[in-house]
Formats: sequence, structure tokens, C-alpha cells
Amino acid sequence: MAIATESVGELCAGAKRAARTLATLDASVKNAALEAVARALEASVDEILDANALDVAAARDVGISAALIDRLTLDRRRIEAMAAGVREVAALADPVGELLEELRRPDGLTIRKVRVPLGVVAVVYEARPNVTIDAAALCLKSGNAIVLRGSSSAARSNSVLAAIAARAAESAGVPRGAITILSGGHRDELVELATQSRHVDLIIPRGGEGLKAALASHATVPVIYAASGNCHVYVDAAADLEQARAIVLNAKVQRPGVCNAAETLLVHREVAADFLPDALATLSEAGVELRGDEGTLEHAAGLPVTLASAADWDTEYLALTLAVAVVDSLEAAIEHIAAHGSGHSEAIVTRDAAAARRFELDVDAACVYVNASTRFTDGAEFGMGAEIGNSTQKLHARGPIGVRELCTFKYLVEGDGHVRS
Repeated sequence: MAIATESVGELCAGAKRAARTLATLDASVKNAALEAVARALEASVDEILDANALDVAAARDVGISAALIDRLTLDRRRIEAMAAGVREVAALADPVGELLEELRRPDGLTIRKVRVPLGVVAVVYEARPNVTIDAAALCLKSGNAIVLRGSSSAARSNSVLAAIAARAAESAGVPRGAITILSGGHRDELVELATQSRHVDLIIPRGGEGLKAALASHATVPVIYAASGNCHVYVDAAADLEQARAIVLNAKVQRPGVCNAAETLLVHREVAADFLPDALATLSEAGVELRGDEGTLEHAAGLPVTLASAADWDTEYLALTLAVAVVDSLEAAIEHIAAHGSGHSEAIVTRDAAAARRFELDVDAACVYVNASTRFTDGAEFGMGAEIGNSTQKLHARGPIGVRELCTFKYLVEGDGHVRS
């Protein structure tokens, strides 16, 4: 692994050199490297946990929120899951060289459109050490070099994980510099990375609006934002209410500190009286702080529901807090989502096929669910092995960013002495 005593420019230049070799590696070499990474993770559990414990202790000392502590914390199960995810990435079909289109022109010229790596991908992320391994595995499989820049709160964990992955990959034939980590300590470093347009082909930030704003104001490198998730679950008039309660509970409670957790519940007025008292009670018993509109308060049945403010509808809580609103129609629910959603993941619970179809067509989001929790927006759940993040943009990549989203394409044009007249 390249060491952080070099400048950002030097590290990125090294990654660019490695990327040229990576792009030509056979799938068998990349898969062997990924297997080596998985084995190295399994053999280094104690080293990883020791480093992570120091990060977690330091984070608690400065009062970081429970949701961020959960993102930061590693245990044996999560490390095992990282290794399993690496093996799932290795088992995927190699995207490099995939034939996308082919045509033969009337003059005999053959044109093929094939998938190729982007080159060097920089991933900037906050307080989630597992991203170190997920991102490295996906970039390696897709033939890209990676420059990692984590947050200072996870510096020890990220450094250990990146070193383990780099050593293992290099032992299997991957060039030095293919996996590089920056120190993650200073804003100047982020600015310098964001302007490495000679060496870096794409930056993917995973973090809050502050990180997004910092990059947007400086980046000369193309950016795909793995953005925030202000996700909604809408319970339609034709919903199976037991199914709806289970979906809402899962979407909010199963892991509240992640971007695909629900932040707002919308309920059709026709079923509010039947649905809300039990649903709110279930959520409250699970520790969820509830903030509702006037229609919700009417059905709170003595439960601790506070009146929602205007800001609540636009807030990604990343915690056990849920905004709840009663709406008059499917159209009103769609309008609410259009006004306040972040374009990440939106769900409808309904037995009405026409309502489901209308929701699917009219809601503008990367992932739209019918009768399923928003928590499924995840590369592993989508069969991608892992993900670098979830894009809410519409150009190039949208939704989970996996190996294919880390590629571009080129046209290979073959002739036989062809000249244009």
C-alpha cells in the first residue's frame, strides 16, 4: 500500500500508474486477489478489532451520536460479513470487456461497444470502516485503482483495513498503488484530492451534506454523490395493515443510522384511524420518537407524539425518530415525496395494482418499492456483492453503485483499409 507520507498528488499519480496495469489483468488474477483479501481479513480479526476499539473510544469521548457510533463499530460478525462480501464480489461476472453492442456497417466497418474501467476512483467517506473493504473490492473487481479517504474518527480502523487489503492484493499479483489510503485528517487534503483531475477519474463521496458541499465548491474531478436518504413509506387506502405495520417497523427500526432507513411515514386518511394507533404504539415501544402532523395527533391515543415542525419533513434523522403525516390521497403522498424526498428510496404499501403502478411511475427516486421495506436498497441485497454507495443522481449511475457502475465504455472499430470519402 502506498504510504501517506507522500503528497496527495504523488499518491494519486501512483494510483494512475497502477490503474493502467489493473485494466489489463485477467479475471482470474483479480479473483485470486479478492480471495486473498478475504482470507487476510479473517486472519486479522484481532488486529482490526483493537484498532476499531480505539476509534470507538475516542468517538465516545467527544460525544458522537449513537447512530454514528453504530456505523463506526466493528465486531467479529461485521468483519466476517466484510470477508463474505469480498467473496461475493469475486464471484460476480467480470464486467471488464463485456460486449454491450455490436454492429457491422454496410461498408464492412465493425463497431463494438465494450465495458472498460474508469481508471482511478477516489472514495471519500465518513465513520464507516466497512466502506474501506467494500470499495476496495468493487474497484479491484472492476479493474480500477482506488484512493480511499476516510474520516478522522475511523482513521485507525481504515488504516489497518486498507493495509491488510493492499498487502493481500499485491501478494496475488495486483500492482502496488492499486489500493491507497490518505490520512483523512485535514480539509486541505480533501481539496487537493478533489482537484486531481490529471490522475483521478471519479470521486464518490459517502457522507452528509457538509461533505457534499465541501466537494461541490472545489471539485474539478467528476463526482457521483452517494447522497443522503430522506426516505418515505406510504400506507395506501388499500394497504394490508398488518403488512404495513411490519414494513414501517423494519424500515425505521432495523438499522436507523443508515441512508435507506425510513424517515417519514405517510398514511392515507381513510385508514388512519385503523392503522395509526397500533402502528404508533409499536413504534413507540421500539424506542422511536414520533413527530406528527395534526392528523396524526388525532389518532395518537395518548402516545408521546409531538407536533412536527416544517423542518421535520426535510430531515434525515439517522436515528430513532420518525415524522408522520396523514394525507388525503395517493396524489398527495406523491406530492409530499416530490417536495421533501431526496430521491433515494420510496415505498408504497397497497393491494391496489393501479395505485402501485401510479406510485412506481410518478415517484422520482433511484429505488421505488411496492410492499417492501426501503432497507433493501443495498448492493448486497441487489445481488451486486457490495456497493460503494447509493447514487441519487441520474447520470451514469443511479441507486447502488456496484462493479458495472464503476466502468465506462469504449468503441472498438475495426476495418480493412477503410477511409472516409
